Amino acid sequence: MNSEYSGAGDPAKSLELLWGLQSRPTRGPKPALTVDRVCAAAVRIADAEGLAALSMRRVAEELGVGAMTLYRYVPGKAELLDVMLDSVYGEFPRRPVDGDWRAKLEEVALENRELYLQHSWLLYVASSRPPLGPGLMAKYEYELEAVEGIGLSDVEMDAAVALVNGYVHGAVRSAVDAKQVIQSSGITDKDWWLAHEPLLEKIGDAQKFPLASRVGTAVGQEFDAAYDSEHGFAFGLARVLDGIEALLDGR
Repeated sequence: MNSEYSGAGDPAKSLELLWGLQSRPTRGPKPALTVDRVCAAAVRIADAEGLAALSMRRVAEELGVGAMTLYRYVPGKAELLDVMLDSVYGEFPRRPVDGDWRAKLEEVALENRELYLQHSWLLYVASSRPPLGPGLMAKYEYELEAVEGIGLSDVEMDAAVALVNGYVHGAVRSAVDAKQVIQSSGITDKDWWLAHEPLLEKIGDAQKFPLASRVGTAVGQEFDAAYDSEHGFAFGLARVLDGIEALLDGR
């Protein structure tokens, strides 16, 4: 799946939409749509069909209006994508957590994972130029609160949050990609391995590849598959947090 890019449109137009700064007509008929309705329709399409299916025409069909009607509310697809991103960022639960920084950062990771699983198209939007809307700003504020006052500089606080979010992004994208393979092929991982077992037995030389054979067998027996995304996510997240803890302990 090809990536889309946030901030690819007119940033001034996007910011107007994100913060409700666009001018409204004082006369004439009441608008039939709103930016929020257009955005909600676009998110529904992306959730159900992926980003490849998203277009201004497709959104217009979802809303039962002509494609040109949408341009009264949103300048184009690029600006619409910025609004979509900020809209789903606004869904970020921001649950209060009792405990230390580690428990709070773990919750940040779990909430990001939850958001990606609900809106997997987010994984395919490059956001090095993020939409600076209210949803994103509230999410970032909440994430920074997890590491406020624990001994990191402001730059390190940002880096710690980025480290956790980057790990979550990569781990969840791998899990989503694996799920999509199952959906597109109609074959579970277990059935795929079983179907190829005779071939694997021929090339699986335990004497030539003793570690691969031993470890692969142990994983297969443990998870009844070559990989378990839940275990992998928890293990990796713990190691990321261990790294931050080692930095703090070193001070």
